[in-house]
Amino acid sequence: MKIADTDILLVPGYGETPPDHWMQRWQAKMANAWIVEQKNWHQPVRKDWEDALLKRLEKTTRPVVLVGHSLGCILISHMGHQLKDNVKAAYLVAPSDWDREGLVKEFDGGAFKPISLDPIPFRTHVVASRNDPYCEFARAELFAKSWGSTFQDAGMVGHINMESGHGPWPEGLMSFAGFMKKLG
Repeated sequence: MKIADTDILLVPGYGETPPDHWMQRWQAKMANAWIVEQKNWHQPVRKDWEDALLKRLEKTTRPVVLVGHSLGCILISHMGHQLKDNVKAAYLVAPSDWDREGLVKEFDGGAFKPISLDPIPFRTHVVASRNDPYCEFARAELFAKSWGSTFQDAGMVGHINMESGHGPWPEGLMSFAGFMKKLG
């Protein structure tokens, strides 16, 4: 599947997504990519986040590929069976483990936990780091296996965000392009 023939919805996670974050850069590079905006990035309410994704999906006209990061991955895992038929795949980067107590001091995970371990009904690919402070590698492997995802070991790269040095993330863009190519 060609990137240009799809609508790419970027689903960020908890907190702000600064202008130099790889998601913002991907949106700037791809005319067919949009960030799913949320009302509250620091006190997420699952129902509000679900509604925002569904509302953005209503505006799509072509096959959709979701790109989730952190809590965005968890949102997608919870919503898999609610999403429109035009959602063809999801590329899930650095899922965060909200079932772990004290993951973020300011937010306890709310209704995002327990994390769904049900299979996601479309093709998915999980990219995980061996030293992600928000998710142990073995837990990310469990998510991928449970969701029916292909799995990519990104190495020792932190949470794949600005703090871990991932403003530009060329390896991610190449991996995403490879994932898209496999979609046919």
